[in-house]
Amino acid sequence: MVFQFKIQIKGITKPPVWRKIAVPADFTFLQFHEVIQEAFGWGNYHLFEFEDKEYQSSIRISIPTEDDFDFGVKTKDASKVKLSKVFSSNSPKLLYVYDFGDSWVHEITLVTITDDKQKSAVCLSGKGACPPEDCGGVYGYEGMKEVFQTMPKSEEADEYREWLNLEEDEVWDAGSFNIDEVNADLKQI
Repeated sequence: MVFQFKIQIKGITKPPVWRKIAVPADFTFLQFHEVIQEAFGWGNYHLFEFEDKEYQSSIRISIPTEDDFDFGVKTKDASKVKLSKVFSSNSPKLLYVYDFGDSWVHEITLVTITDDKQKSAVCLSGKGACPPEDCGGVYGYEGMKEVFQTMPKSEEADEYREWLNLEEDEVWDAGSFNIDEVNADLKQI
């Protein structure tokens, strides 16, 4: 069985950042985390969790730690819980939060369940570039895009270029997305 998901980063528009992914239903949530990291181009530098809502969640799937008592709900081990135990046509949505400082909230929607057989994840489509790590969340990312759009020759734009290892006068392309690169990265999982 294969689950097809649409995963979109909340709060980012013009362009939105989303991926449509086909994932074997027997993948664990830890494997799904790795799929999301590769599909979006994140660096896997920060903590993550899956939850049913942003505040007062009734489910939390992550890597358990001693500090989990702070979350108010028992943490399920992402390396042991399979996608098929949580997702169904009756329960098609979940959130994935990456980097608790920048708080990148990804909305996950189960679009289709098929009887196909596949052993790895595949990206079917997508849009928008993944924000750079540690850019300050949605507001920091939108601010960076605005600087490149309205003041591309400014000192602030030059500082962003240096931070992002861009060439002189190169501008961050918020619309870039290369499905072939994503699928090559997904084959590594």
